[in-house]
Formats: sequence, structure tokens, C-alpha cells
Amino acid sequence: MPVSSLNKLKARVGFIGLGLMGSRLTRRLHSRGWKIQAWNRSPKPADELNKEGIAIAASVADLVADSDVVLSSLANDAAVWSVYLDKGGVFSTASPGSVILELSTISPELSRQLHREASTRGVSFLDVAISGSTPAVDAGTITLLAGGDKTTFEQSVPIFESIAKQWFLIGPGSSGVRMKLVVNLLLGLDMEAIAEAVSLGEHLQIDRNVLLDVLSKTAVVAPAMEGKFRKIKDGDYSPEFPLRLMSKDMDLVMNAARTSGADLPAASVAQAVLASNIPASGELDLAAITPFVIGQGTRAQG
Repeated sequence: MPVSSLNKLKARVGFIGLGLMGSRLTRRLHSRGWKIQAWNRSPKPADELNKEGIAIAASVADLVADSDVVLSSLANDAAVWSVYLDKGGVFSTASPGSVILELSTISPELSRQLHREASTRGVSFLDVAISGSTPAVDAGTITLLAGGDKTTFEQSVPIFESIAKQWFLIGPGSSGVRMKLVVNLLLGLDMEAIAEAVSLGEHLQIDRNVLLDVLSKTAVVAPAMEGKFRKIKDGDYSPEFPLRLMSKDMDLVMNAARTSGADLPAASVAQAVLASNIPASGELDLAAITPFVIGQGTRAQG
């Protein structure tokens, strides 16, 4: 039988988590005609969205009870655990037949636990990891990596069409977050490699602007990294993807590698560089590791 998709005119949507990604995703869904309300642990981001005409729920429990589909974008495992599994959390009021799309980058272990909890309550659940930073959210060009059952995935396509360029069902529950760890392993290594390339170029006395312009035109640089080149050139490290979140994701990558038996020597170096930058640059963009790497080389010479 044909799958009944979520209906934009009828579905009540709730969004949990209004950080850099969540606030943009909520605005995008609102602008595309979804009946949406939101909730955030701290009031300021919620107040800003409320001024734009987006309803704000008094609590997670209220939001979930009044929603047919719930999306969440949260910072880490601790936040997701609290919002979903603590008293008064998502699962305390989620109704059988409702749909949950969990967008956070979390550990596969926690993702599997959420899938199990949803199954016992008759709730349709997908882990839907996001590939793409804030400019891609604004442009609607993110990629979605989903784990869960095919029926829920197909039902959710109208939501996906409103926020993303492409979406893939990777496999069963937690497959989306596992694929995201693979993707973000490459992101972390790419940024470390670019930082080291800029450092080498400067130590070889190549003009930074020339270096960045030429590198950006070569086949070895992924298109997704072009925005990082602009940030390095301008010295503008305002966050699109904060360094602290990349560090958290690299920790998840290394934990997954240890659990699965994978050996990731280059990733361990990138993990250490990211972690050492958090005190000074954690809230800045991932590209902010570049001046740190250049400085390390300069100090080593001295």
C-alpha cells in the first residue's frame, strides 16, 4: 500500500533545540508553511523566534503532547538524554503513531537506546543526522543521513523536502548517526590538513592570499571547504560549525573506532589538536584551528 506522507496542512510540528542549527531549521519549516511550535532550554533563542511569529511551548512535555511530528537538534549525548529520557521528557508524553526525527550528532549507543524506547511506546523514530553547516541550512542544501524503518523515512519526505537538498536511508536504527561519524571524520581531517597546508605555505614564504586562491581551485580540496578558505583569508572565525562541536564529534569518532576495532592514527592527531583549541577558540568556527597550527610551527622553529 502507498505510504501516507506527512501533510503540511494538517501535521502539527514541534522543534526542540534552538541553537545555530535548530533555530535556522525551525525558521525554514515555518517559512515553508508548516504549523510549528518550538522549545529551548534557555529562553533567549525562543524569545527571538517568538517575535517572528513562531509559537513557543511551555515545556518539552507540552510540545510533544501537542505535536504529530517532533524534531530535535541538540548539542550532545547529555542534552539528548535529558530531553528524551528524564522525567517530563519527550517519551513521557509521546503518543503511539507520532513521528520523531532526532537530528543531533550523538553516540550510536544512545541512538540505539532511543530507537528501543520509541519502539516500546509505538512511536515512529528516525535518527536523521545532518551533513552541512549553517550556510547550507539557510540555503536548504544540507544532506540528511537517516537510520530507521523505510515507512517512517518515506512518510517524512515532505519535511525533508523543506529543509534539505538530498536525503538517504542508510540502514536500520542508528545508521544515520554512524554515517555522520564517517562524514565528520573526513571533515575534521580535511580541516587539519588545510591548516597544516597553510602553515607550510607561509613557512615557505608563499603569500597567504595567493596560497588560498590557488588551493581552492585544485582538485584536492572538497567544495565544502571553500567557505573555510574565505574565513582563513579574512581572519573571520565567526561560527558556522563551532570548533567545540567538531571536537565533540571527533571524540565520538574515536570512541566508535575503539568499540569497532578501527585504527585511525591521523584522526587521533586531529582529535588532540581540536581538544587543545577548545579553551581559547571553542566557540569560534572550526577553521580557527588554522592560526593555532601556524603558531605551533612558529614556536617549534623558535
